[in-house]
Amino acid sequence: MKEHFGLYLILTDPVAGYETCAKAAVDCGVRYLQLRMKDAPREAVLETACLLRKITRGTPTRFIVNDDLAVAIESDADGLHLGQGDPPLAEARKAWTSPGKLFGLSTHNAEQAKQALECSPDYIGVGPVFPTPTKANADPALGIEEVGRIVQNSPLTAVAIGGINATNLPGLLAAAIGNFCVVRAVNDAADPVAAIRNLQKTGEDLSF
Repeated sequence: MKEHFGLYLILTDPVAGYETCAKAAVDCGVRYLQLRMKDAPREAVLETACLLRKITRGTPTRFIVNDDLAVAIESDADGLHLGQGDPPLAEARKAWTSPGKLFGLSTHNAEQAKQALECSPDYIGVGPVFPTPTKANADPALGIEEVGRIVQNSPLTAVAIGGINATNLPGLLAAAIGNFCVVRAVNDAADPVAAIRNLQKTGEDLSF
């Protein structure tokens, strides 16, 4: 069954700090909070993951670690998100057998979204919707229409990602894209609570 939760937040070098942003996500009831620290030392990633796990534990906010299975396991995260270039999701499931853990998978076109069905992730990311500087060698932007088509055709819970902010979010919602992931829209904000609530309010006011 597809899950509808609206905002999915990725934390990457937030100007307000990881702790402040994580607390803001919990206070605002964000369903998914992912830690993505691509080039940071492993010790720093694990330390931050444990901090975010402490903040989110016992709350409705699900804490997801990006890419690093070992960090996800050691921090007892709620789940792991993998990209197309990471080890297969099936291998991660075999290595992490704790009950209730969630596995997400990035997809960048309709074919990858279709192939994702073979490994049954709990959700897929679909994008980038718009051009974004947050990833080196980013895949080509798909645009709202194509992302909407992929999201609607997939039987899996799907989250649109890539360059999404409060300004272009109404266009996604109009295309019946109910779950959306943001990075800079919150990470670049000095007041993450205000940024999160603005995105949530836009989603609530313009749900189709």
